[in-house]
Amino acid sequence: MAPAKKVIVLGASGSIGSQTLAVLKAFPEEFLLVGASCHRDTACLGALASTHPGIALALSGSTTKVSSLPSSTRYGEKGLLDLVRETQAEIVVHGIAGSAGLAPSLAALDSGKDLALANKESVVMAWSLLEGAAQKSGRKILPVDSEHAALFQLTAQIEGIRELVITASGGAFRDRPLEDLAKASPDEAAAHPSWSMGRKISIDSATMANKGLEVIEASRLFKVGPEAIKVLIHPQSMVHALVRGSDGSLYANISAADMRLPILNAMRHPEQGPSPFGALDLAGTTLEFRAPDPRRYPLLDLAYLALKEGYGGTVAYNAADEVAVAAFEAGKLGYLGIPALVEKVLSQAWPSEFACLEDVFACDREARELALGFLKEYL
Repeated sequence: MAPAKKVIVLGASGSIGSQTLAVLKAFPEEFLLVGASCHRDTACLGALASTHPGIALALSGSTTKVSSLPSSTRYGEKGLLDLVRETQAEIVVHGIAGSAGLAPSLAALDSGKDLALANKESVVMAWSLLEGAAQKSGRKILPVDSEHAALFQLTAQIEGIRELVITASGGAFRDRPLEDLAKASPDEAAAHPSWSMGRKISIDSATMANKGLEVIEASRLFKVGPEAIKVLIHPQSMVHALVRGSDGSLYANISAADMRLPILNAMRHPEQGPSPFGALDLAGTTLEFRAPDPRRYPLLDLAYLALKEGYGGTVAYNAADEVAVAAFEAGKLGYLGIPALVEKVLSQAWPSEFACLEDVFACDREARELALGFLKEYL
């Protein structure tokens, strides 16, 4: 039997992280947890320290030592990057949300580890840098998002691809009257109908900003233009992606809404094996598809626009959305103000390419500052 694959989990207390831990628990003979990070959840790290003696830990959201954690625990952003770089492992499962996940993505690849990536912002902000790092180290970038994991499997088997189709649940407001959206609350927007996810990504699903980021991600991961990517509302969340072949036929990836399946597949790559996750019986099931209404989801069209503008546009799209959602959560911006703010930031001029990571972060800061400035107009 081959030795267990050594795994680092970033964002261990989040949605992706906690489900990765469940996968590791289910397959102890295949995987060994050697490192983990949390932003502020000391209880999660303490529990991992007690069940995995010798595990490397990082608390990225604090630089103050915590007495209940092992003395070897690393702290702050530097501690997080040191954990990734210095811990011996074959793969990093990256579940940190937001732009803060970019530097750890590069650290994983630069240190010679495969990257099972759920942090879509890394691809949206700096795919060219990630791709270069992967090529230099000879490591793999393996998508964990259900849609991109499905596309990853499908595109490996189909030649002459004409179109990629990613599905969307439609979020919390897919059937809500348009005239009621202006008064939508953060709690309502965060009530995702299909998936158990973090609060920010659930709100992004309601606006479809999350799907916009996935369109950008799909274009770059699979090297297709925006015109070859289509989004369909699929309330049942069983068909995760489709690929249209050269003859016009559609090939689908279908499973129950269970993130443990794509996580397991990414960690096993390039091997395959049996799984208890995601099994589905379609008997008696009706599958529904419909085109997204641009009046309900203006952020989806804005994502296509950002993608055509280049890397500066996609960085600005992501940064403005993060600012807008934070303001919405804080009661400083109405729900319909989210796409309005993003559109205003995107209307500025942005660079099409970046030469280095510092340029990416400079663009990100500029977009956030603009968004915060425009936000004052809504107060």
